[in-house]
Amino acid sequence: MTSALEDPSLERHFKGHRDTVTSVDFNPNMKQLASGSMDSCLMVWNFKPQMRAYRFVGHKDAVMSVCFSPSGHLVASASRDKTVRLWIPSVKGESTVFKAHTATVRSVDFSSDGQTLLTASDDKTIKLWTVHRQKFLFSLNQHMNWVRSAKFSPDGRLIVSGSDDKTVKLWDRNSKECVHTFYEHGGFVNHVEFHPSGTCIASAGTDSTVKVWDIRMNKLLQHYTAHSAVNGETLL
Repeated sequence: MTSALEDPSLERHFKGHRDTVTSVDFNPNMKQLASGSMDSCLMVWNFKPQMRAYRFVGHKDAVMSVCFSPSGHLVASASRDKTVRLWIPSVKGESTVFKAHTATVRSVDFSSDGQTLLTASDDKTIKLWTVHRQKFLFSLNQHMNWVRSAKFSPDGRLIVSGSDDKTVKLWDRNSKECVHTFYEHGGFVNHVEFHPSGTCIASAGTDSTVKVWDIRMNKLLQHYTAHSAVNGETLL
């Protein structure tokens, strides 16, 4: 007998974007899905059929990344218009705008306590922001090319980032220092992710590989080769 995991079926179909969908994220309450698109819109879809979807308009260019806060009460979007916006996913209204990047913002992530926002950009920087005071905190600046992805560790103490400079960097949030650089990728690094345990990181790249490192020993644990460039939305 074939299991459901081996033979998946389409559960829901959401249609409303006018161009390529670039990013999706589930609300932790599992009642909503957010999506970003090249059509410059953020959409929030409700799983209950009787509840309408919300289209959020405000970005002036493509939305590259979307992320719900841990509480599910906010959703962040990063855009090619060089800004990040914060929205309330149940109210179709104005958004809070974060401006400090000087190029496309590729990635956005919340800390596990929901207090800090992390962004990565083509301006070669990673930036941190306070969510409630809506203030820019500081930048991490050692990448030599576009930064495509940055994520907090589960405990919020560390940050991992992946770049077109073909490196993955591990940062200490408190000291603001790069504590290790991984050079094993042969191409651009499109996506990075922490394991829920916080002891491992994974990265995906245009060299058609997914790599997994143990950050306690800074040792490469696994190396997977794909058929083409890996653009992972979620690893681990």
